[in-house]
Amino acid sequence: MKKKIKLTFWALLFTTSLFAQGPDLDILKGINGPVSPGADKTWRFITKKAIYIDAAVPAGLLIAGFINHDDDLKINGLQAGASLIVAGGSTYILKKVFNRTRPYIAHPGDITLKESPGPTDPSFPSGHTSFAFAAATSLSLAVPKWYVIAPSFLYAGAVGYSRMYLGVHYPSDVLGGAVVGVGSAYLTWKAQQWLTGKKKHKTYPE
Repeated sequence: MKKKIKLTFWALLFTTSLFAQGPDLDILKGINGPVSPGADKTWRFITKKAIYIDAAVPAGLLIAGFINHDDDLKINGLQAGASLIVAGGSTYILKKVFNRTRPYIAHPGDITLKESPGPTDPSFPSGHTSFAFAAATSLSLAVPKWYVIAPSFLYAGAVGYSRMYLGVHYPSDVLGGAVVGVGSAYLTWKAQQWLTGKKKHKTYPE
């Protein structure tokens, strides 16, 4: 477990070094582009609805578990909820540590803010992206079918893209958020497996 946490931390450091300010900003300028009412409305919609979709994953798994009397689905629902909590806490701490200024604030002449009001808290990593990838990973681990995995990560990728398109995050913020989200879901899933296995071992000793 400690090894995986260290790997996640080093992955985040690698993310910030991989995208130096120049390339990071250049990529963002290409994504952000000029104002386009139709596209702007679409990506704002995805950003605004993301939190509800993220919350629907643990809720949906729990409800399905109770309806079908499936203890595994109930446990997966709790794990998915825990992954969102871990992702949120990790994102908050990392924002304080890196304290990166939002791109539309740091580069008002290059980046257009396309949502109002614009967020002013630190930029790295992207919270929307970390939550989306935590939800997508948790759902994919609970239901490891291609028709669940593909749309789940397509959704998470769309959320990350929306944050860049709207001018509130750099590409490295989004990549960092994805690492946090996937890492949070995987770590809580492994912890859940360990706790479940330990409980079974105590209940049914060999």
